Amino acid sequence: MTSTNVLPSFDPRHAPVVGVDNHLPRVPALALQPQALERRFKVPPNWTPELRGEPRFSDRAPVHASVLVPLVMRDHGLTVLLTERTAHLSSHSGQIAFPGGKADPEDSSATDTALREAEEEIGLNRQFVEVLGSLPIYTTGSAYIVTPVVALVHADYVMTINQHEVADAFEVPLDFLMDPANHRRHAVEWAGSRREWFSMPYHDAKAERFIWGATAGMLRNFYRFLLV
Repeated sequence: MTSTNVLPSFDPRHAPVVGVDNHLPRVPALALQPQALERRFKVPPNWTPELRGEPRFSDRAPVHASVLVPLVMRDHGLTVLLTERTAHLSSHSGQIAFPGGKADPEDSSATDTALREAEEEIGLNRQFVEVLGSLPIYTTGSAYIVTPVVALVHADYVMTINQHEVADAFEVPLDFLMDPANHRRHAVEWAGSRREWFSMPYHDAKAERFIWGATAGMLRNFYRFLLV
């Protein structure tokens, strides 16, 4: 779940880039080790997230949701497991997202929502997942109140994609996403106001993975959390 539809029929790839944050420090490699992340979430720093959410463009009632930020423990370093949503979905179609979705009344917590949704979307069984903690709530322009739940995922995880919701799933190196030289700022004028967001385009062997909107915003907050 979760990226951002700012405009109808809007292609964020064509939005002007107004800046690249290559002047900011990257997160040190040692801080991206599983043990370091466990310590960071056990004793979190005193910090303020850079992004709380997006300007509203929907009059729908707010909906609580959760996403899983899955950090796969590869020999060469942690990667972030992301999905590409199918093109026919009514919201956030075709976008790069974390596994996740709306809370159900039966869910016991935001973490339970994230784990259930990840299992439903990509077949990620809880036995492969070690939850570290949560990042601050991020509210999307479409009125989703999203809790990002960060977890380590064992490299031998088994994935079964729900093809109704997910067109593809792939991994991006965490050190790429935590390097602000890969954080691009975009802006457009719409409905009398300026809309701004981040993107973090990543090229793998198959395609350009255009990470943007709420997904990029939550990753930006993760960067700030680890940099403090």
